[in-house]
Amino acid sequence: MLHAYQRFGCEHIIKNKVAALFLDMGLGKTVTTLTAIHELVLDRFEVEKVLVIAPLRVARDTWPAELAKWEHLRGLTYSTVIGSVKERQQALNKKAHIYIINRENVDWLINKSGHKFDFDMVVIDELSSFKSSNAKRFKSLLKVRPSVKRMVGLTGTPASNGLMDLWAEFRLLDMGQRLGRYNSTFRNLFFDPDKQSYDRIFTYKPKPNAEQGIYKLIGDITISMRSCEFLQMPTCVMNKVLVNLDEEERKIYTSLEREMSISYKDKEIDAVNAAALSGKLLQMANGAVYSEDGSFVKIHDRKLDALEDLIEGANGKPVLVAYWFKHDLERIKERFKVRQISTSQDIQDWNAGRIPVAVLHPASAGHGLNLQSGGSTMVWFGLTWSLELYQQTNARLWRQGQKNTVVIHHIITRGTLDEDVMRSLHMKDCLQASIIDAVKARMGGAECSEKI
Repeated sequence: MLHAYQRFGCEHIIKNKVAALFLDMGLGKTVTTLTAIHELVLDRFEVEKVLVIAPLRVARDTWPAELAKWEHLRGLTYSTVIGSVKERQQALNKKAHIYIINRENVDWLINKSGHKFDFDMVVIDELSSFKSSNAKRFKSLLKVRPSVKRMVGLTGTPASNGLMDLWAEFRLLDMGQRLGRYNSTFRNLFFDPDKQSYDRIFTYKPKPNAEQGIYKLIGDITISMRSCEFLQMPTCVMNKVLVNLDEEERKIYTSLEREMSISYKDKEIDAVNAAALSGKLLQMANGAVYSEDGSFVKIHDRKLDALEDLIEGANGKPVLVAYWFKHDLERIKERFKVRQISTSQDIQDWNAGRIPVAVLHPASAGHGLNLQSGGSTMVWFGLTWSLELYQQTNARLWRQGQKNTVVIHHIITRGTLDEDVMRSLHMKDCLQASIIDAVKARMGGAECSEKI
Protein backbone atom coordinates (compact mmCIF):
# COMPACT_ATOMS: atom_id res chain seq x y z
CA MET A 1 0.00 0.00 0.00
CA LEU A 2 1.51 3.30 -1.07
CA HIS A 3 1.79 6.28 1.26
CA ALA A 4 -0.23 9.37 0.32
CA TYR A 5 2.89 11.27 -0.74
CA GLN A 6 3.95 8.37 -2.98
CA ARG A 7 0.53 8.37 -4.66
CA PHE A 8 0.94 12.14 -5.12
CA GLY A 9 4.30 11.59 -6.81
CA CYS A 10 2.82 8.86 -8.97
CA GLU A 11 0.02 11.13 -10.15
CA HIS A 12 2.55 13.85 -10.92
CA ILE A 13 4.37 11.49 -13.31
CA ILE A 14 1.11 10.41 -14.96
CA LYS A 15 -0.17 13.95 -15.44
CA ASN A 16 3.07 15.42 -16.76
CA LYS A 17 4.83 14.05 -19.84
CA VAL A 18 7.95 15.70 -18.48
CA ALA A 19 8.34 15.28 -14.73
CA ALA A 20 11.09 15.95 -12.20
CA LEU A 21 10.84 14.42 -8.74
CA PHE A 22 13.31 15.64 -6.12
CA LEU A 23 12.53 12.88 -3.65
CA ASP A 24 14.68 12.79 -0.55
CA MET A 25 16.51 9.56 0.21
CA GLY A 26 14.24 6.91 1.68
CA LEU A 27 10.97 8.24 0.30
CA GLY A 28 10.60 5.37 -2.17
CA LYS A 29 11.10 7.05 -5.54
CA THR A 30 11.52 3.64 -7.22
CA VAL A 31 8.15 2.19 -6.21
CA THR A 32 6.50 5.58 -6.85
CA THR A 33 7.80 5.59 -10.42
CA LEU A 34 7.04 1.92 -11.02
CA THR A 35 3.45 2.46 -9.89
CA ALA A 36 3.09 5.25 -12.45
CA ILE A 37 4.65 3.03 -15.14
CA HIS A 38 2.23 0.22 -14.27
CA GLU A 39 -0.74 2.51 -14.76
CA LEU A 40 0.60 4.07 -17.97
CA VAL A 41 1.51 0.70 -19.51
CA LEU A 42 -1.14 -1.73 -18.31
CA ASP A 43 -4.13 0.48 -17.46
CA ARG A 44 -4.02 3.51 -19.74
CA PHE A 45 -2.03 1.93 -22.60
CA GLU A 46 -0.23 5.24 -23.14
CA VAL A 47 3.26 3.70 -22.93
CA GLU A 48 4.61 0.49 -24.46
CA LYS A 49 8.34 0.42 -23.78
CA VAL A 50 10.21 2.05 -20.89
CA LEU A 51 13.94 2.62 -20.47
CA VAL A 52 15.25 3.07 -16.92
CA ILE A 53 18.76 4.49 -16.60
CA ALA A 54 20.37 4.05 -13.19
CA PRO A 55 23.72 3.59 -11.41
CA LEU A 56 25.05 0.06 -11.96
CA ARG A 57 24.19 -1.49 -8.61
CA VAL A 58 20.81 0.24 -8.52
CA ALA A 59 20.02 -1.11 -11.99
CA ARG A 60 21.18 -4.58 -11.04
CA ASP A 61 19.70 -4.83 -7.53
CA THR A 62 17.22 -2.12 -6.54
CA TRP A 63 14.81 -1.89 -9.50
CA PRO A 64 14.41 -5.68 -9.92
CA ALA A 65 13.99 -6.06 -6.14
CA GLU A 66 11.24 -3.44 -6.03
CA LEU A 67 9.41 -5.06 -8.95
CA ALA A 68 9.44 -8.39 -7.09
CA LYS A 69 8.52 -6.86 -3.74
CA TRP A 70 5.23 -5.08 -4.48
CA GLU A 71 2.05 -7.05 -5.16
CA HIS A 72 0.43 -4.23 -7.13
CA LEU A 73 3.28 -4.24 -9.67
CA ARG A 74 2.52 -7.78 -10.81
CA GLY A 75 2.20 -7.92 -14.56
CA LEU A 76 5.11 -5.63 -15.33
CA THR A 77 7.94 -7.45 -17.08
CA TYR A 78 11.53 -6.26 -17.16
CA SER A 79 14.96 -6.99 -18.60
CA THR A 80 18.26 -5.82 -17.10
CA VAL A 81 20.63 -4.64 -19.80
CA ILE A 82 23.91 -5.07 -17.94
CA GLY A 83 26.96 -7.31 -18.14
CA SER A 84 28.95 -8.28 -21.21
CA VAL A 85 28.05 -7.14 -24.71
CA LYS A 86 26.51 -10.54 -25.40
CA GLU A 87 24.44 -10.41 -22.20
CA ARG A 88 23.26 -6.89 -23.02
CA GLN A 89 22.28 -7.88 -26.55
CA GLN A 90 20.29 -10.83 -25.21
CA ALA A 91 18.56 -8.58 -22.70
CA LEU A 92 17.56 -6.14 -25.44
CA ASN A 93 16.18 -8.96 -27.57
CA LYS A 94 13.97 -10.10 -24.70
CA LYS A 95 10.41 -8.75 -24.88
CA ALA A 96 9.55 -6.71 -21.78
CA HIS A 97 7.77 -3.59 -20.59
CA ILE A 98 10.84 -2.14 -18.84
CA TYR A 99 14.50 -2.26 -19.84
CA ILE A 100 16.91 -1.33 -17.05
CA ILE A 101 20.41 -0.19 -18.02
CA ASN A 102 23.32 1.30 -16.12
CA ARG A 103 24.22 4.85 -17.11
CA GLU A 104 27.71 3.85 -18.35
CA ASN A 105 26.09 1.89 -21.19
CA VAL A 106 23.76 4.61 -22.46
CA ASP A 107 26.19 5.64 -25.20
CA TRP A 108 26.61 1.98 -26.21
CA LEU A 109 22.85 1.45 -26.36
CA ILE A 110 22.24 4.45 -28.60
CA ASN A 111 25.32 4.45 -30.82
CA LYS A 112 26.79 0.94 -30.82
CA SER A 113 24.21 -1.72 -29.92
CA GLY A 114 22.55 -1.78 -33.33
CA HIS A 115 19.09 -1.72 -31.71
CA LYS A 116 16.55 0.89 -32.67
CA PHE A 117 15.93 3.38 -29.88
CA ASP A 118 12.15 2.91 -29.71
CA PHE A 119 11.47 3.67 -26.05
CA ASP A 120 8.52 5.99 -25.59
CA MET A 121 9.31 6.65 -21.92
CA VAL A 122 12.69 7.21 -20.27
CA VAL A 123 13.33 7.35 -16.53
CA ILE A 124 16.65 8.72 -15.32
CA ASP A 125 17.30 7.50 -11.79
CA GLU A 126 19.77 9.92 -10.21
CA LEU A 127 19.23 12.74 -12.67
CA SER A 128 22.21 14.54 -11.15
CA SER A 129 24.53 12.06 -12.91
CA PHE A 130 23.60 13.85 -16.16
CA LYS A 131 24.72 17.28 -14.95
CA SER A 132 27.67 17.42 -17.38
CA SER A 133 26.70 18.39 -20.92
CA ASN A 134 30.12 17.25 -22.12
CA ALA A 135 29.64 13.64 -21.05
CA LYS A 136 28.97 10.97 -23.71
CA ARG A 137 25.88 9.76 -21.87
CA PHE A 138 24.37 13.27 -22.01
CA LYS A 139 25.16 13.84 -25.69
CA SER A 140 23.88 10.42 -26.70
CA LEU A 141 20.60 10.72 -24.83
CA LEU A 142 20.07 14.26 -26.06
CA LYS A 143 20.38 12.99 -29.65
CA VAL A 144 17.39 10.65 -29.27
CA ARG A 145 15.45 12.81 -26.82
CA PRO A 146 13.00 14.19 -29.48
CA SER A 147 11.66 10.66 -30.08
CA VAL A 148 10.81 10.10 -26.40
CA LYS A 149 7.23 10.92 -25.43
CA ARG A 150 7.70 10.88 -21.66
CA MET A 151 10.71 11.83 -19.51
CA VAL A 152 11.08 11.39 -15.77
CA GLY A 153 14.04 12.62 -13.73
CA LEU A 154 14.55 11.30 -10.21
CA THR A 155 17.03 12.56 -7.65
CA GLY A 156 17.41 13.57 -4.04
CA THR A 157 20.28 15.93 -4.88
CA PRO A 158 19.32 18.09 -7.89
CA ALA A 159 22.21 20.56 -7.56
CA SER A 160 24.75 19.12 -5.15
CA ASN A 161 27.50 21.42 -6.45
CA GLY A 162 25.46 24.51 -7.26
CA LEU A 163 22.63 25.89 -9.36
CA MET A 164 24.73 25.60 -12.53
CA ASP A 165 24.14 21.82 -12.47
CA LEU A 166 20.44 22.25 -13.17
CA TRP A 167 20.78 23.39 -16.78
CA ALA A 168 22.00 20.09 -18.24
CA GLU A 169 19.49 18.08 -16.20
CA PHE A 170 16.51 20.09 -17.43
CA ARG A 171 17.92 20.37 -20.95
CA LEU A 172 17.45 16.60 -21.18
CA LEU A 173 14.05 16.62 -19.54
CA ASP A 174 12.27 19.37 -21.47
CA MET A 175 14.74 19.99 -24.36
CA GLY A 176 15.53 23.47 -23.10
CA GLN A 177 11.99 24.78 -22.78
CA ARG A 178 12.45 26.17 -19.26
CA LEU A 179 16.13 26.90 -18.71
CA GLY A 180 17.10 27.47 -22.33
CA ARG A 181 18.60 25.40 -25.11
CA TYR A 182 22.12 26.68 -24.50
CA ASN A 183 24.18 26.66 -21.33
CA SER A 184 25.66 30.06 -22.21
CA THR A 185 22.19 31.61 -22.31
CA PHE A 186 21.30 30.12 -18.93
CA ARG A 187 24.64 31.19 -17.46
CA ASN A 188 24.41 34.77 -18.73
CA LEU A 189 20.85 35.12 -17.47
CA PHE A 190 21.40 33.87 -13.94
CA PHE A 191 25.13 34.11 -13.16
CA ASP A 192 27.96 36.63 -12.99
CA PRO A 193 31.69 35.91 -13.39
CA ASP A 194 33.36 35.14 -10.08
CA LYS A 195 36.98 33.97 -10.10
CA GLN A 196 38.81 34.99 -13.26
CA SER A 197 42.21 35.81 -14.71
CA TYR A 198 42.37 38.39 -17.53
CA ASP A 199 39.88 37.10 -20.11
CA ARG A 200 39.49 33.62 -18.59
CA ILE A 201 36.61 32.94 -16.19
CA PHE A 202 37.08 30.04 -13.80
CA THR A 203 33.86 30.17 -11.75
CA TYR A 204 30.50 31.90 -11.72
CA LYS A 205 28.27 33.09 -8.90
CA PRO A 206 24.47 33.41 -8.94
CA LYS A 207 23.01 36.82 -9.60
CA PRO A 208 20.69 38.34 -6.98
CA ASN A 209 17.35 36.49 -7.01
CA ALA A 210 18.75 33.89 -9.43
CA GLU A 211 17.55 31.04 -7.23
CA GLN A 212 13.97 32.29 -7.16
CA GLY A 213 14.00 32.84 -10.91
CA ILE A 214 15.25 29.34 -11.66
CA TYR A 215 12.83 27.70 -9.24
CA LYS A 216 9.93 29.56 -10.80
CA LEU A 217 10.83 28.35 -14.28
CA ILE A 218 11.04 24.67 -13.34
CA GLY A 219 8.24 24.64 -10.78
CA ASP A 220 5.42 23.52 -13.07
CA ILE A 221 7.01 20.10 -13.72
CA THR A 222 8.93 19.70 -10.46
CA ILE A 223 7.90 18.50 -7.04
CA SER A 224 10.04 17.73 -4.04
CA MET A 225 9.57 15.97 -0.75
CA ARG A 226 11.76 15.67 2.30
CA SER A 227 12.05 12.51 4.34
CA CYS A 228 11.79 14.32 7.65
CA GLU A 229 8.40 15.76 6.64
CA PHE A 230 6.74 12.57 5.43
CA LEU A 231 8.44 9.71 7.24
CA GLN A 232 8.96 8.78 10.82
CA MET A 233 12.70 8.91 10.35
CA PRO A 234 15.06 7.50 13.00
CA THR A 235 17.22 9.89 14.96
CA CYS A 236 20.51 10.64 13.24
CA VAL A 237 23.51 11.72 15.30
CA MET A 238 26.44 13.37 13.49
CA ASN A 239 29.72 13.06 15.34
CA LYS A 240 33.18 14.49 14.68
CA VAL A 241 36.17 12.46 15.86
CA LEU A 242 39.23 14.71 15.80
CA VAL A 243 42.74 13.32 15.52
CA ASN A 244 45.99 15.26 15.76
CA LEU A 245 49.25 15.05 13.86
CA ASP A 246 52.48 15.12 15.84
CA GLU A 247 55.15 17.73 15.13
CA GLU A 248 56.98 15.70 12.47
CA GLU A 249 53.79 14.68 10.68
CA ARG A 250 52.56 18.28 10.74
CA LYS A 251 55.85 19.42 9.23
CA ILE A 252 55.48 16.98 6.32
CA TYR A 253 51.91 18.10 5.66
CA THR A 254 52.79 21.80 5.84
CA SER A 255 55.80 21.39 3.56
CA LEU A 256 53.68 19.82 0.81
CA GLU A 257 50.98 22.43 1.30
CA ARG A 258 53.49 25.26 0.82
CA GLU A 259 55.94 23.82 -1.69
CA MET A 260 53.63 21.43 -3.62
CA SER A 261 56.55 19.01 -3.76
CA ILE A 262 58.46 17.05 -1.11
CA SER A 263 60.81 14.11 -0.82
CA TYR A 264 59.91 11.61 1.90
CA LYS A 265 61.32 8.15 2.58
CA ASP A 266 63.17 8.30 -0.74
CA LYS A 267 59.91 8.97 -2.58
CA GLU A 268 59.02 12.05 -4.59
CA ILE A 269 55.57 13.51 -3.92
CA ASP A 270 54.51 16.25 -6.34
CA ALA A 271 51.33 18.20 -6.96
CA VAL A 272 51.24 19.75 -10.42
CA ASN A 273 48.30 22.07 -9.69
CA ALA A 274 45.86 23.12 -7.00
CA ALA A 275 43.45 20.25 -7.70
CA ALA A 276 46.25 17.69 -7.39
CA LEU A 277 47.46 19.36 -4.21
CA SER A 278 43.98 19.10 -2.72
CA GLY A 279 43.97 15.36 -3.37
CA LYS A 280 47.46 14.88 -1.94
CA LEU A 281 46.62 16.81 1.21
CA LEU A 282 43.45 14.81 1.79
CA GLN A 283 45.46 11.63 1.35
CA MET A 284 47.97 12.83 3.92
CA ALA A 285 45.16 13.69 6.32
CA ASN A 286 44.02 10.07 5.98
CA GLY A 287 47.50 8.75 6.69
CA ALA A 288 49.23 7.98 3.37
CA VAL A 289 49.97 9.60 0.02
CA TYR A 290 50.75 8.38 -3.47
CA SER A 291 54.24 9.08 -4.78
CA GLU A 292 55.33 9.67 -8.36
CA ASP A 293 55.98 5.97 -9.02
CA GLY A 294 52.40 5.02 -8.13
CA SER A 295 53.16 3.47 -4.76
CA PHE A 296 51.97 5.04 -1.55
CA VAL A 297 53.98 6.26 1.44
CA LYS A 298 52.62 5.88 4.96
CA ILE A 299 52.64 9.10 6.97
CA HIS A 300 50.65 8.24 10.11
CA ASP A 301 48.08 5.87 11.63
CA ARG A 302 45.97 8.46 13.48
CA LYS A 303 42.76 7.66 11.64
CA LEU A 304 43.31 3.90 11.85
CA ASP A 305 43.70 4.22 15.62
CA ALA A 306 40.50 6.28 15.82
CA LEU A 307 38.66 3.74 13.66
CA GLU A 308 39.82 0.95 15.98
CA ASP A 309 38.39 2.84 18.97
CA LEU A 310 35.07 3.34 17.17
CA ILE A 311 34.81 -0.33 16.19
CA GLU A 312 35.57 -1.41 19.75
CA GLY A 313 33.08 1.16 21.06
CA ALA A 314 30.36 -0.33 18.88
CA ASN A 315 30.47 -3.39 21.17
CA GLY A 316 29.88 -5.94 18.43
CA LYS A 317 27.31 -3.92 16.51
CA PRO A 318 27.97 -3.84 12.74
CA VAL A 319 29.97 -0.87 11.47
CA LEU A 320 29.93 0.47 7.92
CA VAL A 321 33.12 2.34 6.91
CA ALA A 322 33.24 4.76 3.98
CA TYR A 323 36.68 5.20 2.42
CA TRP A 324 37.90 7.31 -0.51
CA PHE A 325 41.43 6.40 -1.63
CA LYS A 326 42.60 2.91 -2.56
CA HIS A 327 45.42 3.08 -0.04
CA ASP A 328 42.81 3.82 2.65
CA LEU A 329 41.20 0.48 1.84
CA GLU A 330 44.53 -1.35 1.80
CA ARG A 331 45.57 0.03 5.18
CA ILE A 332 42.14 -0.66 6.69
CA LYS A 333 42.35 -4.26 5.48
CA GLU A 334 45.83 -4.60 7.00
CA ARG A 335 44.53 -3.55 10.42
CA PHE A 336 41.01 -5.01 10.51
CA LYS A 337 39.04 -7.98 9.24
CA VAL A 338 36.57 -6.29 6.89
CA ARG A 339 34.42 -7.14 3.90
CA GLN A 340 33.83 -4.83 0.99
CA ILE A 341 30.24 -4.18 -0.12
CA SER A 342 30.33 -4.70 -3.88
CA THR A 343 28.05 -7.59 -4.88
CA SER A 344 24.42 -8.56 -4.35
CA GLN A 345 25.56 -11.30 -1.97
CA ASP A 346 27.50 -8.73 0.08
CA ILE A 347 24.35 -6.65 0.42
CA GLN A 348 22.29 -9.66 1.52
CA ASP A 349 24.91 -10.74 4.05
CA TRP A 350 25.20 -7.24 5.48
CA ASN A 351 21.44 -6.89 5.89
CA ALA A 352 21.35 -10.34 7.51
CA GLY A 353 23.87 -9.16 10.11
CA ARG A 354 26.64 -11.49 8.95
CA ILE A 355 29.29 -8.77 8.40
CA PRO A 356 30.69 -7.15 11.58
CA VAL A 357 32.73 -4.49 9.72
CA ALA A 358 31.96 -3.56 6.11
CA VAL A 359 33.66 -1.05 3.84
CA LEU A 360 32.25 0.72 0.81
CA HIS A 361 33.27 3.42 -1.61
CA PRO A 362 30.71 6.23 -1.97
CA ALA A 363 31.16 6.48 -5.74
CA SER A 364 30.26 2.83 -6.32
CA ALA A 365 27.72 2.22 -3.57
CA GLY A 366 26.25 5.59 -2.77
CA HIS A 367 22.96 5.40 -4.67
CA GLY A 368 19.90 3.33 -4.05
CA LEU A 369 21.27 0.49 -1.93
CA ASN A 370 19.17 -0.48 1.08
CA LEU A 371 21.57 -1.32 3.90
CA GLN A 372 19.50 -0.15 6.85
CA SER A 373 18.69 -3.68 8.07
CA GLY A 374 22.32 -4.57 8.71
CA GLY A 375 23.41 -1.82 11.07
CA SER A 376 23.10 1.78 12.19
CA THR A 377 26.70 2.95 12.63
CA MET A 378 28.73 4.57 9.86
CA VAL A 379 32.27 5.89 9.93
CA TRP A 380 33.69 8.29 7.34
CA PHE A 381 37.38 7.36 7.25
CA GLY A 382 38.03 9.70 4.32
CA LEU A 383 35.78 12.54 3.19
CA THR A 384 34.55 13.55 -0.27
CA TRP A 385 33.89 17.03 -1.66
CA SER A 386 30.70 15.71 -3.30
CA LEU A 387 27.58 16.54 -1.33
CA GLU A 388 25.61 14.13 -3.52
CA LEU A 389 27.81 11.13 -2.69
CA TYR A 390 28.00 12.18 0.95
CA GLN A 391 24.24 12.41 1.41
CA GLN A 392 23.47 9.32 -0.61
CA THR A 393 25.99 7.24 1.30
CA ASN A 394 24.59 8.37 4.64
CA ALA A 395 21.13 7.47 3.38
CA ARG A 396 22.11 3.82 3.02
CA LEU A 397 21.58 3.56 6.79
CA TRP A 398 19.52 6.64 7.66
CA ARG A 399 16.32 5.82 5.83
CA GLN A 400 12.84 4.39 6.22
CA GLY A 401 12.93 0.96 7.83
CA GLN A 402 15.87 1.73 10.10
CA LYS A 403 14.85 0.69 13.60
CA ASN A 404 17.74 2.20 15.55
CA THR A 405 19.33 5.59 16.08
CA VAL A 406 21.84 6.16 13.29
CA VAL A 407 25.27 7.40 14.33
CA ILE A 408 27.54 8.82 11.63
CA HIS A 409 31.14 9.43 12.71
CA HIS A 410 33.54 11.62 10.74
CA ILE A 411 37.22 11.06 11.47
CA ILE A 412 38.81 14.46 10.86
CA THR A 413 42.48 15.33 11.09
CA ARG A 414 42.69 18.66 12.86
CA GLY A 415 44.29 21.55 10.99
CA THR A 416 44.07 19.85 7.56
CA LEU A 417 41.91 20.03 4.47
CA ASP A 418 39.49 17.64 6.20
CA GLU A 419 38.05 20.61 8.08
CA ASP A 420 37.55 22.56 4.84
CA VAL A 421 35.71 19.64 3.27
CA MET A 422 33.31 19.44 6.22
CA ARG A 423 32.61 23.18 5.97
CA SER A 424 32.07 22.89 2.22
CA LEU A 425 29.60 20.03 2.63
CA HIS A 426 27.65 22.09 5.15
CA MET A 427 27.53 25.11 2.82
CA LYS A 428 26.40 23.00 -0.12
CA ASP A 429 23.77 21.39 2.08
CA CYS A 430 22.33 24.84 2.80
CA LEU A 431 21.97 25.47 -0.96
CA GLN A 432 20.53 22.00 -1.49
CA ALA A 433 17.92 22.61 1.20
CA SER A 434 16.86 25.88 -0.41
CA ILE A 435 16.30 24.15 -3.76
CA ILE A 436 14.23 21.43 -2.15
CA ASP A 437 12.19 23.94 -0.15
CA ALA A 438 11.48 26.04 -3.23
CA VAL A 439 9.73 23.23 -5.04
CA LYS A 440 8.34 21.47 -2.00
CA ALA A 441 5.18 19.42 -2.36
CA ARG A 442 2.83 20.18 0.50
CA MET A 443 0.62 17.27 1.36
CA GLY A 444 -2.96 17.50 2.48
CA GLY A 445 -6.08 18.71 0.76
CA ALA A 446 -5.77 21.51 -1.80
CA GLU A 447 -2.14 22.08 -0.82
CA CYS A 448 -1.13 18.96 -2.74
CA SER A 449 -1.28 20.83 -6.02
CA GLU A 450 1.11 23.57 -4.90
CA LYS A 451 4.61 23.28 -6.35
CA ILE A 452 6.18 26.71 -5.80
